[in-house]
Amino acid sequence: MKTLKIIMLPILLTATIVFASATVDGSKETERIHSAANVLKEFGRMKESIPHDLISECQGIVIIPNLLNAGFVVGGKRGRGVAMVKLDDGKWSDPVFITLTGGSLGLQIGVQSVDLVLVFRHKGVLTKVKNGDFTIGGDVSAAAGPVGRSTSANTDYKLQAEVYSYSRSRGLFAGISINGSNLGIDKKSNAAYYGNSLSSQEIFETSKSNTDAVNLLKKSLGSL
Repeated sequence: MKTLKIIMLPILLTATIVFASATVDGSKETERIHSAANVLKEFGRMKESIPHDLISECQGIVIIPNLLNAGFVVGGKRGRGVAMVKLDDGKWSDPVFITLTGGSLGLQIGVQSVDLVLVFRHKGVLTKVKNGDFTIGGDVSAAAGPVGRSTSANTDYKLQAEVYSYSRSRGLFAGISINGSNLGIDKKSNAAYYGNSLSSQEIFETSKSNTDAVNLLKKSLGSL
C-alpha cells in the first residue's frame, strides 16, 4: 500500500499542476482576443464596412469570431467573443469575455460561420449586464448597421436602434438575424484571463491590462 501511495503521489501532483495551469494561463482567452483583432482587421479591409463616424460616436462594441449559425426550419446560434466600452478619456477598456446564444424561426437551412460585430450607441447597455445577461431585440433594440466609410449619405444610425450589427459570412446563409439572441458575461473566461478578483464591471471600468493580445485588439479597433 505504501508503494502504491508513493507511485500515485507524483502522478496526482502532476495532474494537479497541469489542471491548474490549464485553468489560469488564459491561453484560450488569448486566442479569442487575437481572433477578435483579426475580425476587426478583416472588416477594415472591406470596401463597404462600418462607418468611421459610427465607430467614433459609439460607446460599446462586441466582436464575436466564428459565430455558428445553423438551422433546418428552426435555427440556432452560438458564439464566444469579447465586449469593450469607451472610457471617459475616449480610450477603449480591456475586453470582457462574453457569449451569445439564440434561436430563430423561419425557412432556413444550412450551417454558417459568421464573424459578427455589434456596435452599441451607449455603454450602459453593456456595463449594466454585470454577471447577468440581456436579450437583443427584447431588452435593447437592434438593426442592421449602415455601411460605407462615410455616413454623409446615410445618417439613419443616429435615429432608432441601440445596437447595430455587422456580419461577414462564409457559409450558406446570406445574412443573420440577432434579434432574440441572448448576450451574457462569460465569467469563467474572465476569471481565467484576469483572475477571480476582477468582476466584469471592474474590467469595463479600467484599462490595466498590458498584454500583447489586448494591445493588438485595441490597436485594431482604433484603426477602423
